[in-house]
Amino acid sequence: MRPDLEALTRHDVLPDGTRVLLRPLRPEDSALYPEFVAHIAPEDSRLRFFSAVKELSEERIHELTHLDYERAMAFIAFDEARCEMLGVVRLHLDPDRRGGEFAVIVRSAFKGHGLGWLLMQRLIEYARMVGLKRVHGQVLPENTTMLGMCAELGFHIEDDPVGNGIKRVTLELA
Repeated sequence: MRPDLEALTRHDVLPDGTRVLLRPLRPEDSALYPEFVAHIAPEDSRLRFFSAVKELSEERIHELTHLDYERAMAFIAFDEARCEMLGVVRLHLDPDRRGGEFAVIVRSAFKGHGLGWLLMQRLIEYARMVGLKRVHGQVLPENTTMLGMCAELGFHIEDDPVGNGIKRVTLELA
């Protein structure tokens, strides 16, 4: 069953006063990706993708923006005044549909502005709404900002048993 995408749309204000629109990612958002990726510093890209990504192919952008809402959700943070994509958080359901893996990235200039926190809260709220029992992700150990945010949100942090030097973060939602 496809969720009501309009009902999942909301306006928020970051602590610095920046007004953002948070809404489900749509296929037409593919046009925003090249400019967004161009404003992610190589180190921020490495911390998110585990390697520096300077640009995404059209094929990869298509994959990212054409979601099967039965198995995935992504929320985009958008600055309507400047017509800019500020960040995105994704959730892909596990095969058993009891949990899901998340990933989040924000425009480098918006690190430390509360945008990642806002996106993660929105994702957790959505995961609860659809009845997931847990959300989890992988984080590089040197990504102390992300690990700190996960700890503050209540995630359990441990070494990933299959990832060399990667941390597994898990939030039980029940």
